[in-house]
Amino acid sequence: MRRQQRRGGLLGATCLALTLVAACTSGGTGDGAGAAATRQSPTTGATATATSGTAAGELPRPDHVMVVVFENEDAADVVDSAEAPYLTSLSTSGAAFTDAHGETHPSQPNYLALFSGSTQGVTDDRCPQKLTGDNLASQLLATGQTFVGYSEDLPRAGYTGCSAGDYRRKHNPWVNFTGLPASVNQPFSALPTDYAQLPTVSFVVPNMCHDMHDCDVATGDTWAKNHLDRYVTWAKDHNSLLIVTFDEDSGTADNHIATIVVGAPVRATTSTQRINHYDVLRTLEDMYGLEPLGHAADAHPITGVWLP
Repeated sequence: MRRQQRRGGLLGATCLALTLVAACTSGGTGDGAGAAATRQSPTTGATATATSGTAAGELPRPDHVMVVVFENEDAADVVDSAEAPYLTSLSTSGAAFTDAHGETHPSQPNYLALFSGSTQGVTDDRCPQKLTGDNLASQLLATGQTFVGYSEDLPRAGYTGCSAGDYRRKHNPWVNFTGLPASVNQPFSALPTDYAQLPTVSFVVPNMCHDMHDCDVATGDTWAKNHLDRYVTWAKDHNSLLIVTFDEDSGTADNHIATIVVGAPVRATTSTQRINHYDVLRTLEDMYGLEPLGHAADAHPITGVWLP
């Protein structure tokens, strides 16, 4: 769990909580009403509008999706914050979402929800967990597609220890599923420099400092710029996506997090539609023709932010 006292000196400003736009919310997390919102493109000046109700069949099918998960920050402390100029810039060039939410507290159950459609009965950060059943990686592999999770400071491929340096297994859900091959569990240093060699879906988890858990927002934002910007530029020209999200907020009941989607099929827009981790998982599953898992079956794919 995060440190008990929040860091002093944060220059949090009024902020948009960024989240992937859903046609309506998953069960139990909201009323599903998603008022349309508009955003002016910083490059073209054109205004895009996010609307609800787009059919699931209208989702794009990206060649690659990279999901990057940061930690334990309120949405207002990230987007439009002086400490996060890079993530704020992504929010204006892609789809920004003002009503995104984590599932619970502390960290580990949120990662499991995003990866498998269920918290798997896990209520804390205890390590190790040994889980069975389907998950996003097993689904992709079973259909001839690919998945790799890249964790910063993971000492070697297939490592199953609970910690090493600033790596923590509680932020690595794929290592907990005993049916997955060790090859899906890779250090961040193994991320291909030729992005065309990326798997269909990849998850990237920064270490305990760079994910903003133990260090400040500015440190995480600088890491994001240094390690994600080249992929963002490439993705826009290669039918690929970046999803930036958070596992949970600072510990509130509302669990209001920031989420941003940017890439080739995404318009510059803001939406107030309410979504959570299960909606994000459902979006990925629908993009690649996978059966929705667990609570993702009751969720809805993100729509209304995609270019025709």
